[in-house]
Amino acid sequence: MTKISSSISARVAALFACHFFGFGLFLPFFPLVLEFRGLSAAEIGFILGVGTIARTAASPILSNIADRTGQRRLSILIYSLIGAGFISMLFLPGGLLLAGTAIIGYMVVKGPVLPLSDAYALDVSKNTGADYARMRLWGSVGFIVANMAGGALATATSSWLVLALTALSSIVTGAVVMSLPRQHRDQADESGNETGQVAPFREIWFWPVLVVLGLFQASHAAFYGFGTIYLQANHVPDFAIGALWAIGVVAEVALFTVAGKLSLRFDPPTFLIVAGIASVIRWVLFPFADTLAFLVALQLLHGLTFGAAHLGAVAILSKVVPSRWAGTGQGLFMMSIGVQMSAGLAVSGAIYETDPHAPFYLMAAVAAVGTVALIVLTPMIRRQIRMRVVQGIESSG
Repeated sequence: MTKISSSISARVAALFACHFFGFGLFLPFFPLVLEFRGLSAAEIGFILGVGTIARTAASPILSNIADRTGQRRLSILIYSLIGAGFISMLFLPGGLLLAGTAIIGYMVVKGPVLPLSDAYALDVSKNTGADYARMRLWGSVGFIVANMAGGALATATSSWLVLALTALSSIVTGAVVMSLPRQHRDQADESGNETGQVAPFREIWFWPVLVVLGLFQASHAAFYGFGTIYLQANHVPDFAIGALWAIGVVAEVALFTVAGKLSLRFDPPTFLIVAGIASVIRWVLFPFADTLAFLVALQLLHGLTFGAAHLGAVAILSKVVPSRWAGTGQGLFMMSIGVQMSAGLAVSGAIYETDPHAPFYLMAAVAAVGTVALIVLTPMIRRQIRMRVVQGIESSG
C-alpha cells in the first residue's frame, strides 16, 4: 500500500475502534447504569427489548438514506452526534420515560453506524488493497478495552463516567469519520444500475442468502443471553467468566489478523461453512465443559463461530451488492441478525428454565441447519459472484 492508503486504513481502523469502544460500554454495563437510576429489571428489559426491535427496523432504512444521498461520512457524523445527545439525556433527573427515550433513541441512531462503516471499509479495501479484516480487528480491540474500563467504572458512584465515555466515543467516532476522504459516488440510474450492475434487493435469490447469513450469528443467542448465568450456576468464578469472554474476542482478533492471507486461498462461502461446523462443535460440547481448560478451548472457537462467519458474510455482500448500495446491504444483514437473534433469545429464555442445557443444543441445531443451507446455496452464491465480476469487467472495458 502507498503511504496515503496506509493513512486511510489507519483512520478506518480508528473509526471501528471508537465505535466499538462505545458499544463495549453500552452492551454489558448500561443495564447496571439503569439499575443505579432505580429502574426495575422488568423496566430495563422492556427498554432494551423495545430498543432492539426499533434498531433492527431502523438500521436498513437509515443506511439506505445514506446510500441514496451518497453521504455516508456525513450520515455517520450526524447519527453519532445525535447518539451522544441521547446519552447526555441520562445526566438529567428522570424515570422510565426519560431513560427509555435516551436508550431507545441511542440504539436507533447508532444502529446504522456499523453497517455504514463496514461499507466504507469494504470500498477502501477494493480501491486501495487494504485488508478489511485488519481494519475491523481494531473494533474488537476497542470492545475489549471498553470492557476493562467499564468493569472498573460501573459502580453506583462512578457510573456517570460510563455515560460520559460512551457519549465521548460517539463524538470522536463522528470526528474520525470526517477525517476520512469522501468516497467517489459512481453514476447510477434510478433503477439502481451502477457501472453495469444492479442491486440484488429485488431478486428472489438474495433473501434466503440474507437469512442464512444472519442465522450463523443468531446461533450465538443462547450464549449471549444466558452464557454468564449458566457458567455462574455451574460455579465458575466471576473473574474466570470475564476472562472467558475476553478469550473469545482475542481469538476473533487473531483470526482477523491472518484473514487476509486465508482469503487468498478460500472463498467467502468456505469461511461460513467452517464457521458453521465450528458452531455445531462448540454448542454441542458446551454443556459437557466441566473444566476451565475445556471452556477455554471452546471459547477459542469464537474466532471461527463469530469471526469467520462475519468475514464470510460481509465478503459475500461486498461482492454481490454494488458499492453504491453497500450500506443498505450491510444494514439488511444487521436486520437479519437482529430479528433472528431476538427470536433465539426468546426461545432460549423459554426453555432455559426447564433445561439449562437445552438452549445450547438448540443453537447447535440452528448452526447445523445454517451450514447445510449454506452448502446448498453455495453454487448459486458463487455463480452470482462470478456474474457480477464479469459485469464489472465488461462495464469498465
